[in-house]
Amino acid sequence: MSERVREVGGGWLGALEGICGAGFVSIGKADLLAVSRDMWPRSLIAQRGQFEMPQPEAVVWPKDVEEVAAVVRVAAEFGRNIIPFGAGSGVCGGTYPLRGGWVLDMKRMNRILALDEQDAVLRVECGAVGEVLERELQRRGWTLGHFPSSILCSTVGGWVAGRSAGQCSSRYGKIEDMLLSLRWVDAQGEIEQSPSWPAGHAPWSIDPLLAGSEGTLGVLCEAEFLIRPLCEQRHFAAYRFPSVDSGMDAMRLALRQGLRPSVLRLYDEFDTIIAKTGPEENDEPVQGMFAALGDKLRGPLKAVGSLGLKRVLQVPALLNRVCDMLPGGCLLVVIFEGEEDEQICSAAAFETIADRLQAEPLGPGPAEHWWNHRYSVSYKQAPMFMAGAFVDTMEVAATWDKLPGLYRAVKRSLRSLAFVMAHFSHAYREGGSIYFTFAAAADDDEAAASLYDRIWQAAQRAVLAEGGIVSHHHGVGLSKAPFLIEQMGPAMDLARAGKRAFDPDDRMNPGKLGFIQDEKA
Repeated sequence: MSERVREVGGGWLGALEGICGAGFVSIGKADLLAVSRDMWPRSLIAQRGQFEMPQPEAVVWPKDVEEVAAVVRVAAEFGRNIIPFGAGSGVCGGTYPLRGGWVLDMKRMNRILALDEQDAVLRVECGAVGEVLERELQRRGWTLGHFPSSILCSTVGGWVAGRSAGQCSSRYGKIEDMLLSLRWVDAQGEIEQSPSWPAGHAPWSIDPLLAGSEGTLGVLCEAEFLIRPLCEQRHFAAYRFPSVDSGMDAMRLALRQGLRPSVLRLYDEFDTIIAKTGPEENDEPVQGMFAALGDKLRGPLKAVGSLGLKRVLQVPALLNRVCDMLPGGCLLVVIFEGEEDEQICSAAAFETIADRLQAEPLGPGPAEHWWNHRYSVSYKQAPMFMAGAFVDTMEVAATWDKLPGLYRAVKRSLRSLAFVMAHFSHAYREGGSIYFTFAAAADDDEAAASLYDRIWQAAQRAVLAEGGIVSHHHGVGLSKAPFLIEQMGPAMDLARAGKRAFDPDDRMNPGKLGFIQDEKA
């Protein structure tokens, strides 16, 4: 360690090494770069363009809640910011070190602390990676029932911090519905523990404030969850509905009748084609996007595809117009779990609904295909960025009466800016989520960043105008903060007052969720 580094660091570097050990504190350039962003596409464009980006001063790997508390106390002493970091799979800039500070990488804190089989309760450290945790639970005959598409590269703490939803949320709920209690460290470095109550039944609890707080109120260290017995048998079915609207009607009617499918997933016309073929079957971006189209369109699209992905995506209005020519038909995937009798009865009830709405049964094949490849798509975006384009997703939500208008409004708003497709998932009795995917390109990375901002402005303005919710399960971070502020209106004053009470010096992951430094007073 050079004398200059020690002089710049003052006494804090030695203090951190004294807490966590010299091997678990780093100021190395590679380590700092690795935790200087998450997977927010806006930051990926900036990195590709080699724009100047903020970086933390240090990254620390604590091994338990006591070390987290000690680090936070040292941070308070030296006036440093704290940015909790899970696995970096977020897509909203939630870990972006706006004002430097120290990143707490939580992945050493990955132990299952207790599994109470009598009460079906799990206690786990928040640095546990989802897939590793779920594999161990299933080995013991249990499941959390939480299967986000990022399960291979996301952590328990990230799930709670962003109010994550898994692919089976129609049956199991979102992560906050499973949450029983939290152990966390506040901005002063004190260890706090919320009471353990059955999910959703506490007379008063701080957990709903911490869930979704994205590290702005404290550091989540341990969580207690309700778990379920593992169900290894599933009933798979798929249908082709005449339109997006009829597919949404089927989802709404099924849930209103009390059916509880694990998966209820509807694709619009173009996303239906992608879902049928699967992006994993072809890694070439253009051909993968346009595979298996009907004979009527294959010729023109092949010619368009030969232009190169970047050039194609620079004419999004044409692409969207071509997709309007697609023959009708929207795929709906439905998967039931539970006892055999429940699966049979539920499947029969859904079949009746589908038949009434003139849906064509497709058998179990498309649903089984989706299940077997349900984590693949998250890893197929890199070729788009390598080709000079960019891709992003936007998950919004609304009640059933607003969903059709919301879907059309967002597509209209992006028609001349980006190629856009969508699917409907995470459906509930009251409404559901629309998951938009958009792709675009510009001449250079500076123009791409500007275009990216215009796309988000247009899309989120449409969401707000239609009475939708600006985020369903990806969190808010930096990307959605301006729109959250507008959506909350006067309630944002209450949220900021809570932030000041928890973190009066604004040192916990500053700048996220619309908590701006200048608005502390």
